[in-house]
Amino acid sequence: MNKTYLLYFLISALFISSCSNLNYLQEGEMLYTGAKVKIEDKDTLTKEYRQLKTELEKLLRPKPNTVILGMRPSLYIYNIVGPVKKEKGFKHWLKTKIGEPPVLASQLDLKHNKDLLQNYSENEGYFNTTTMADSIHKEKTVKAIYTLKPRRQYTIRTVKFPIDSSALSTAIRNLIPKSLLQVNEGYSFDKIKEERIRIDNYLKENGFFYFSPDYLKIQVDSTVSDHQVDLIVKVKNDAPTESKNQYKINNIIIYPNFTVGSDTAKATIDAVIKHHDFTIYDSEKLFKPEIFDRALTFKKGDLYNRTNHNLSLKNLENLGAFKFVKNKFVAADTIGNYLDTYYYLTPLDKKSVRLELLAKTNSANYNGTELNLNWSNRNAFGGAELLNISIYGGFEVQVSGQNTGYNVYTAGTEANLLWPKILSPFKTKPFSGYMSKTKVTAGYEYQNRTQLYSLQTMKAAFGYLWKSNERKEHQLNIAEITFARPKDVTALYQEEVDKNPSLANVVEQQLVFGPTYSYIYSNTMKKEKRNTIYYKGSISLSGNLAGLITSADIKKKDTVEVFGVPFSQFIRLENEFKHYLKLGKDSQLASRIIVGTGFAYGNSNEMPFISQFFIAGTNSIRGFRARSIGPGIYYDPAINTDDYTQDQSGDIKLEMNTEYRSKIYRMVKGAVFVDAGNIWLLNDNPNKPGAKFTSDFMNELAVGVGAGLRFDLAVLVFRTDLAFPIRKPYLPAGNRWVIDAIDFGSGSWRNENLIFNIAIGYPF
Repeated sequence: MNKTYLLYFLISALFISSCSNLNYLQEGEMLYTGAKVKIEDKDTLTKEYRQLKTELEKLLRPKPNTVILGMRPSLYIYNIVGPVKKEKGFKHWLKTKIGEPPVLASQLDLKHNKDLLQNYSENEGYFNTTTMADSIHKEKTVKAIYTLKPRRQYTIRTVKFPIDSSALSTAIRNLIPKSLLQVNEGYSFDKIKEERIRIDNYLKENGFFYFSPDYLKIQVDSTVSDHQVDLIVKVKNDAPTESKNQYKINNIIIYPNFTVGSDTAKATIDAVIKHHDFTIYDSEKLFKPEIFDRALTFKKGDLYNRTNHNLSLKNLENLGAFKFVKNKFVAADTIGNYLDTYYYLTPLDKKSVRLELLAKTNSANYNGTELNLNWSNRNAFGGAELLNISIYGGFEVQVSGQNTGYNVYTAGTEANLLWPKILSPFKTKPFSGYMSKTKVTAGYEYQNRTQLYSLQTMKAAFGYLWKSNERKEHQLNIAEITFARPKDVTALYQEEVDKNPSLANVVEQQLVFGPTYSYIYSNTMKKEKRNTIYYKGSISLSGNLAGLITSADIKKKDTVEVFGVPFSQFIRLENEFKHYLKLGKDSQLASRIIVGTGFAYGNSNEMPFISQFFIAGTNSIRGFRARSIGPGIYYDPAINTDDYTQDQSGDIKLEMNTEYRSKIYRMVKGAVFVDAGNIWLLNDNPNKPGAKFTSDFMNELAVGVGAGLRFDLAVLVFRTDLAFPIRKPYLPAGNRWVIDAIDFGSGSWRNENLIFNIAIGYPF
């Protein structure tokens, strides 16, 4: 009976919704309910015709109101809200953003759509198509019916390219092997347009600066055979002479201190600097001429090509020293086909100071603030070097939980110096046309955890950054050093160490030094692509050379020390892969997987705490408190008491995340997500039973789910997430899924399981 009542209810709802929408129509108005395309053919529809039908239906306008299960909820909301007097407020938002105005039959233009379908069919090679349009009226609704008889599609018999010996025709013939116009394929006007653009792009790479796709024509001869065409690629007779010539670079003139609206002709002779192929007008000598050797990929006498044109502009922009970068090419007043190149560069302010005040909160009930003072010099030594020095300080206070009072106070400083070149005692060639950089970093941080301990951490690094192309980036730190030294370890914390010896790792002196390398591949800048990916792989080596020289082996003898501190020896690998699937104009499915492992050997029997893997928290598995999961199925009761002992670390990490993102209203976006993962130890640890990685690792994954809002404020994205666990790996096997225990009405369940995260930016 219950099922019968439910069926009656759904049928009634469908009927009432449909009728109620029609009741809102004015006298003489009719609701447009959509269109159908029929393709009539004596044979069953082939795959080719089904594809044609799908493409034709996309062209039809207008689009009818959204239908869900036979109902039009958005139209119904629009109708029941009624007139709205103010252009703001909830009613206006509901009517304009959630609701949809009725799509009326008066908006339908049958002839226009009929012509549109006819043109598209002919452009796809169905030259003998017959198209008819009609409409069906029912009560107060109108539906359009379009019937097509496309006959057989014309195919390409031959493609003829220019055969004369000119440089232009020769360049065009080089493209024949990869032509989009292939014999026996169906005729397509869109492919013809794409072929013209492809030819133009190739010519731009080979010196034909003044060429344009409009100077090409592709003639179609449909009389040569039954349902076949010949395509003849020609350069138009009225194409300008300069479009048929290849151009080389002549003078390269640079204005590195250009003011928008100024008259460059007034530049004085004493401001001229001749440097290699460049003429530089810089009376104040703001920049060393050498920076243009590396930034500009054009040299005098080079054949013009669009890649070097765009790459030079990108390199100048990436220097970070200029507010505006623009250039122009002018036919040179000289014998031959040459271009004078002008670059107009408007510098940013050389020095700047920025003060930031941040509010922080995390899933361990710590709240606090941080103050950052940043000073930058964008041209420290005249070579567009970027020097940045920051001083910061802050605190985090635990406002709830069973153990409060373990507040965290932090202060530190960091300096970064970036050169737009490779600094090396050896002469190096550019890795690519992109500008390579050298980076030096030094920093110090003091952290005090009241009642527990304090830590001093010193860091330094020297390395290089470069790009192979616009998608591939590399960073190699030849030397990276981290030294952590504890101070003022209290008796209270020592008592906890006696109970849980693994806590001693946090307050051990740690010395990590060695090279690191990371590789990034990304095509996420291609906004038009439906699928985009991001990959980052990194490797860190510590103490390898020192271990080799000293023959360090902790299994045979005591650890070897450097400056009185045992150095860590390990190899650490991490891989991060992200995939973004565009589902619509304002919706996306984002996924990520992280796999990492670290292996200690030689002078170390385990990875140092600062180099191990952690999981859970704001940007990880959001249904659990930060760093509270694992390793493995190990469970520390302190994890769920908001205590200071909750940081869990491991040698192996596996994390998977999937998030559906969609626009809700203007700058507000919503998301629902699933996170899963865990960390493990490589070796048995008697103090952490169940922490070792085994073949049963998939049954030891933690899983959390949740939903959140993202407020896109243009300059930043403010994010809030509410999440909870649905699988707890530390529970007995067979009881780890806790979906049936979800009880939002229970205060104790909410207190134990609901995690509210606040963050800046997307989690991945």
